[in-house]
Amino acid sequence: MNQDPVFGHLFLSIGAMKAGTTWLYSVLEHHPELCFTYEKEIHYFHYKYVDRTILSEKRRLENAQRRYLTIHPDRNFIGRVRNNLHWVANYLDSPVDDFWYRNLFTLRRRESYDCDFSNLYALLPADVWPKIHADCEKLRVLYTMRDPVKRLWSHVKFHLEITKQTEKLESWAPEDYEAFARQPFIWRNSEYGACVRNLRKSLPQEAYKCLFFEDLHADQAGKLAEIESFLGVGHHTYPARVLNARVNESAARPMPDFFRGLFKDDFDRIADELTALDLAPPSSWSKHD
Repeated sequence: MNQDPVFGHLFLSIGAMKAGTTWLYSVLEHHPELCFTYEKEIHYFHYKYVDRTILSEKRRLENAQRRYLTIHPDRNFIGRVRNNLHWVANYLDSPVDDFWYRNLFTLRRRESYDCDFSNLYALLPADVWPKIHADCEKLRVLYTMRDPVKRLWSHVKFHLEITKQTEKLESWAPEDYEAFARQPFIWRNSEYGACVRNLRKSLPQEAYKCLFFEDLHADQAGKLAEIESFLGVGHHTYPARVLNARVNESAARPMPDFFRGLFKDDFDRIADELTALDLAPPSSWSKHD
């Protein structure tokens, strides 16, 4: 590890797309030892090591305009607006580098960790993780996985919704669904085994943790306590309204009967890869014959 680290204590949640990371973010942001920025998915390390367009000036301006630059004097608190504008100024600053990333956490008080949740980090090459680890005083990485059938269906629906193409859900033939879902920007999120292997090859065991979406929601209190222990922070009692909230849900559309069969061999392979890595998937994953 670097003797003069660029970053302090950094917690990265890299869960697969549509595997519960937004819910986890909405819960953990209530923990007094965890510092979150206004932006859930900063994507900085994807920008630094993979794709320089992800944090281009145009994209940051669009994001700031869409999410942060609207003020309602009759219902906004001035302190919150002031902090929001201070953060947006840092977000729109240049150049986008390590100093820029650190400045996104300037509103931090006495929290133990800076926190960054990005599903794109699950797709980072294996050789990137030692570089991130070396730049941190302490790094902790959490990877969440979900039943690959439900995750893929949710991802397909979600992308068609945000791109205003939901009519295709009614008109597509099986081959259309398969061609769309197998595009790399969607399908790579399903390759859980590849991500776990990268983490195991590149980070010390204490620096990463793998978790199943189904286990998290079957025992919320227990799994949240596991995450807190993994980070080395105190246990916190989260509001029931937060634990019970349903966040970032895609439209409730039934999965076509043929959808599972299009990818069955892949889903079986993915489960087998995890089992070989001593990460036995929840029993519910096997009920898709």
